[in-house]
Amino acid sequence: MNFTLSRTVQITALLLLLAAVTQALYTGLYIAEVDVPRQLLWGLEGLIFVLLAAFAGSAMVQAKNLHLGWSAIAFSAVLNVVQVGVGLTMFGPFREAAEASEALAPAAGAVVAFSFMVYNAAKVLLALAAIVFGMAKMNDGAKALGGLTAAIGAAALIANTLSMALGRGFSGELPLAGGTGVLATLLLAFCLSNAVKED
Repeated sequence: MNFTLSRTVQITALLLLLAAVTQALYTGLYIAEVDVPRQLLWGLEGLIFVLLAAFAGSAMVQAKNLHLGWSAIAFSAVLNVVQVGVGLTMFGPFREAAEASEALAPAAGAVVAFSFMVYNAAKVLLALAAIVFGMAKMNDGAKALGGLTAAIGAAALIANTLSMALGRGFSGELPLAGGTGVLATLLLAFCLSNAVKED
């Protein structure tokens, strides 16, 4: 099968949309205190991010411009694979060890903190991509969508940078880093069709 740039961009946009939906679904279930099927949802996210890394990387080498945006998407996907992998393979054993011995609680907390550090770094990259493609969309004449995407991307970049530097609790109970990151991802998916026109 020949994956043209147009098809690759469409698939990348779909994968970004799926990533945003699964993260919103997980967050919604967690807030509603519903038993979250983590293995299933995180496993699905892992697959989405592996495919996203491949397709965004392919678009990066096929495209004639906007390479920074494509690179940011591809490397955010790689970081997200690491983050999901830590959650799936390490959260459970470290939690059980901490329950068995209080002395291991700091180690369990460190694993969770590392996972969120990687999560926020991936969101910074997606925010950067949203700024790049949002500005490209504005230059293409779609000022409302492009401007909103770039603005939300900038907010997500700042919020997730602060979360990396200050920890998850920097915004209190408000999910600023995750919320703006998911919204930036969603808007980025809507903007990606612009890349084909420009090329």
